[in-house]
Amino acid sequence: MKTKGLHHVTAFARDPKVNLSFYTEVLGLRLVKKTVNFDDPGTYHFYFGNETGDPGTILTFFPFQGSMKGTVGNGQAGRIDLAVPKGALPFWKKRLADFGIDVRETVLFQENVLLFQDAEELQLSITEDGESGQNTRETADIPPHYAITGTKGVTLNSYRPEATIRFLEDQFGYRKIGEDGDYVRLEIAGTIGNRLDVKINGQTRGIGGYGTIHHVAFRTTREEQQEWKKLLQESGFSASEILDRQYFTSIYFREQGGILFEMATDEPGFLVDEDLADLGTTLKLPDWLEQHRRQIEGVLPKWE
Repeated sequence: MKTKGLHHVTAFARDPKVNLSFYTEVLGLRLVKKTVNFDDPGTYHFYFGNETGDPGTILTFFPFQGSMKGTVGNGQAGRIDLAVPKGALPFWKKRLADFGIDVRETVLFQENVLLFQDAEELQLSITEDGESGQNTRETADIPPHYAITGTKGVTLNSYRPEATIRFLEDQFGYRKIGEDGDYVRLEIAGTIGNRLDVKINGQTRGIGGYGTIHHVAFRTTREEQQEWKKLLQESGFSASEILDRQYFTSIYFREQGGILFEMATDEPGFLVDEDLADLGTTLKLPDWLEQHRRQIEGVLPKWE
């Protein structure tokens, strides 16, 4: 078995209004699902992606109001790399600058890259990618041929980078394609969410909080998920039970470098409880929380 790459990346935020504004208005992503953290229903869980919420395009956030600023470091993913079509980088450099966002242009692995942070200091980048297609999402000020197509990859800050790389190669099917300074780049077949950069020089311990990544989810299928759980356990990893996340099922485990990974199914997807035209427009709750809707809505932050 091999994963097909990234399913989604989940990060911490602090202010739900600020988070929504940045990812929908500045980056032009679609809010494909507004729900709650199933383990903490008093907190929102936002899912952003392309028009249809395809795996590999999804960024999700837990906006914990009043939370402390996190510290990016070992045991975490550090930066989310977003893909745009060829020729779109000048558009994004100007757009981000027009919003007052500090942008640094650099070259990584012989690619021009824009480095910046979101409104709550989460590390992001934008790079051109001719293989990721075109986002059909239409906004008033972002033409489709410039729109973000999805998550190209993430940077992994591992306590044991050699072990992390070996795991990704031996278990997930990634292959090393190069090194650039402190980073080793791994890729897997696919057109989106198929790249990982592993930092090979150590740094301080990561501390969770807004501006940091909680976990990285990889794609699987329902048929293979049970096999992944068995394989992980046989390899010495402590994997969670299969958990129902309404739009996918998940297992969680920490790889040897301390980073929290998830194996998430493509099925059933975000259309299971909303039509395509209505994605993200209302608060959706799973059946086991629906009976508590009034209480949940009473404690969720208000900003409208």
